[in-house]
Amino acid sequence: MENRIKKGMTCATVAFDHLISQEALPQNDPFKAGDVALFEVLEIGKHTQIQSLGRNLTITPGDRVMGVFGARYATNQFEGYVPDTLQEEYHILGGGGVMGIVESSHAKFEEEGPTRLKLIGMAADANGKVINTIDENAHKLRRFDGTAASKTKVILSLGSSMDSGKTTTAAYLCLGFARQGIKSAYIKLTGTAYPKDKNLAYDMGANVAVDFTKYGYPSTYLRSEIELLNLYESLLEDVLPYQPEYVVIEIADGLFQRETRMLLNNSIFMSTIHQVVFSAGDSLSALHGVQTLQRWGMMPTALSGLFTASPLLIKEVNEFLLEEMSLLYMPILTLEDLVLGKWPIVQSNHSQLQA
Repeated sequence: MENRIKKGMTCATVAFDHLISQEALPQNDPFKAGDVALFEVLEIGKHTQIQSLGRNLTITPGDRVMGVFGARYATNQFEGYVPDTLQEEYHILGGGGVMGIVESSHAKFEEEGPTRLKLIGMAADANGKVINTIDENAHKLRRFDGTAASKTKVILSLGSSMDSGKTTTAAYLCLGFARQGIKSAYIKLTGTAYPKDKNLAYDMGANVAVDFTKYGYPSTYLRSEIELLNLYESLLEDVLPYQPEYVVIEIADGLFQRETRMLLNNSIFMSTIHQVVFSAGDSLSALHGVQTLQRWGMMPTALSGLFTASPLLIKEVNEFLLEEMSLLYMPILTLEDLVLGKWPIVQSNHSQLQA
């Protein structure tokens, strides 16, 4: 029967010996992020499919799906958490098989709501211990010391918010490098499990593309600073055998998101960064983003994102940067510019980021 279970990518390779029923779990704090569980689909909502390692699997009421408990921060979709008590129903938070309880949702999903689930049981090993994907991979993580970053040049792809264009910017940046014969790698450092972003970057020209799920994380929301730094070191080490001249690292969501803010205000982390590209959806967010980054002690190397589709918005940004910030020149790169490889190549490191 296990071969009919539809497994999310978060636990696609998990094999379990038996299930621990909900009745056998403690009432308080029964779950933690990374715990693997089996569910029955009760009602289809926003998520009509589960992303496995190979393809999207269509789900219907009555199906059995396997996923991993985790939290999610997605301003255009769901805010959700690992429940601290047993629930009558659970929800799909992310299409890669991230499960939990929805706390809030974007208005566009309020009517259909999340896909609702019933817990069948927790996947357990031969010793009766609940399988946890984060714990199982913890020994593989390298300790952050900045060594990996010193062997390449790291470009951060940041955005003003979710869906501001930072993934597309990162992918087209990799395409531009590829067309110039420059090796690059792509890393999705934070976010919620889903392969679309890394697949896009790889398809567009990155020599290798990886993300945080490699180390068992269903998402990085609410993880500790040291975990994020260790993930950074580990994923960089993983791509170095491909000898990339540049590693484009995408950090999910906007500048004010918890993990993004945490990393950008970590001076040791930022000392390993070579350049920053900031993507924004409109002129106001582009300008406020530059001001915010400047206040935090850095200046982006270039601007990109959705606003660059409009020549008028580009003009607005250029005028404001000159009039209000006295910036004579800030590269603003359209997708065509990125494809043509018009990335400002800077030979120095963090000193170039200082405002």
